[in-house]
Amino acid sequence: MANAEIRITAEPIDNTRCKFVVSQPVYAGIRRFQSPAEANGSPLAEAIFGIPGAGITEVIVSSNIVTVAKESPTPWTALGRSVGSAIRGAIGADAVRPKASRAATTGDDDVDDDVLYEKVAQLFESRVNPMVARHGGSVELIDVQDRTVMLRMGGGCQGCGMADVTLRQGIEAMLHEHVPGVEGIVDVTDHSAGSNPYFSAAKK
Repeated sequence: MANAEIRITAEPIDNTRCKFVVSQPVYAGIRRFQSPAEANGSPLAEAIFGIPGAGITEVIVSSNIVTVAKESPTPWTALGRSVGSAIRGAIGADAVRPKASRAATTGDDDVDDDVLYEKVAQLFESRVNPMVARHGGSVELIDVQDRTVMLRMGGGCQGCGMADVTLRQGIEAMLHEHVPGVEGIVDVTDHSAGSNPYFSAAKK
């Protein structure tokens, strides 16, 4: 049942990707869906993939943040309300179904999230944080689930206009080079709360 009391803030990252910050937790962890088939059994992801004409290509749910990617040229200002309605209508205890460990089903330790977490944590300590510390920033590793790294930026990185460049060209490039098992990266930072917010949040 839709809940009008749930507040959702749309934070476009670019023309193809937008972060929707929900006023309450959506899922205790992180799930990544790359097709309608993968979304089967998870009503929230099913509803977003089912938005007519949106061309949704990916949905990532992490705590109270739902990141949506699309291939449609339709702007987020036009799609935001539909995504918000889909989230409100599906939110609840069973909105997102947990995914079984890939390591458990394949027997391949290389895809085990705990192993990846240790490798990513070492990389953050040895390379990533020394890099962003030069600009007064910091990066916190929140979790690794489904081979996807969830992180939060702090200090000078929170609200910085170059945060997405740092994330994609700096941090993500390092991860792909040094921890090849990582498939994706999710920034759960509330950049609108930073000292230099680069996006003026719009309520949907």
